Amino acid sequence: MIKSGLYILSGFIVLTIASCSMNYSFTGASIPAEVKTIQIGQFPNNALLVNPTLSQVFTDALRNKFQSQTSLAIVNQDGDLVIEGEIADFSTRPSAIQSDDLAALNRLTITVRVTYTNTFDETQSFSNQSFSRYEDYDSGLDLTSVSESLIPIIVESLVEDIFNKAVVNW
Repeated sequence: MIKSGLYILSGFIVLTIASCSMNYSFTGASIPAEVKTIQIGQFPNNALLVNPTLSQVFTDALRNKFQSQTSLAIVNQDGDLVIEGEIADFSTRPSAIQSDDLAALNRLTITVRVTYTNTFDETQSFSNQSFSRYEDYDSGLDLTSVSESLIPIIVESLVEDIFNKAVVNW
């Protein structure tokens, strides 16, 4: 008797979950079932200090995140979801000043400005939102020598922030 009640309850739960209109994933993304495509435009590097590969590295990382973490197809136009924007800042500044007024550490900061459009639910859209991340490095090193190792770390954090804001709804 108890076993059959558990089977009925389990069946009811499965049917209830199956009838929901949201797709859930282990990444925490909640994307409506009717959303099938995403359009991610190239992010031009409009920072005063330009790293020649940053635009492509960032755009590819963002596309890869959505491709690997969702079932959305990436399209070049008319996406159900649209992400576009620019790299607004790529800069380095002193971050840890020592007693002799010299910097012990410098900070590489990357800021991107993003517009996200959800064509099915405009309340989820956002416009001109800035995302900024940084990494510190030894002031004895020049930016060129540390860029190759720091940029991927910063880009990964930025992409995670954008992904969370767009489809995890944090």
